[in-house]
Amino acid sequence: MAANHSIPGEYRRAAERLFFKDGFSKGHKPDVKAACEFAKSLGIGIEYQRLLALEKNSGELRTFLDQFQNNLALLIKKTWVEKSDEDRKGKLQDEIPLFMSTVEQTNYIKAIDEFSGILDELAYLFFGSQSEREDFAEYTFRIDVQMGLFWWYGSKLELLKDVKTQTIDSNDKVLWAILLLGLCYLTNF
Repeated sequence: MAANHSIPGEYRRAAERLFFKDGFSKGHKPDVKAACEFAKSLGIGIEYQRLLALEKNSGELRTFLDQFQNNLALLIKKTWVEKSDEDRKGKLQDEIPLFMSTVEQTNYIKAIDEFSGILDELAYLFFGSQSEREDFAEYTFRIDVQMGLFWWYGSKLELLKDVKTQTIDSNDKVLWAILLLGLCYLTNF
């Protein structure tokens, strides 16, 4: 979605605190509090905050990441597509272990980049060519507001590519908080 004007008013503040209107080029960077507020808008606030508080190498977080991986694999597998798109499903399935490895290495800049690509492909598998249209997020808002917020979030992840040029560690807590939003949402989808 190109503009934030499609976001229902009650969610706009949380969305714009997470991803500023003008991106990150002026040194703006969201904070963990903004991610928590956005998680509430997505309907995953309590689970998200619990996961965010876990140590990176805890068994509980490992269990969550396994659940995410399994749920994502099921979502892809159960998605009905045209015969011509079966290869896309297979390629996307193959990307999951590589993505999980990047997450486990705590290289969140790279993980967010990879996750953005996964979400693009997943959107295509769910919605077909509609996902490639400029009004895609607006379309998903009409289906369900929280789903629309999620796909809007997915479309904004590429803004974080600019963060690479700033002095932010690839394992930054805010980047983990932003990535965890998508992981938590899809695990509970």
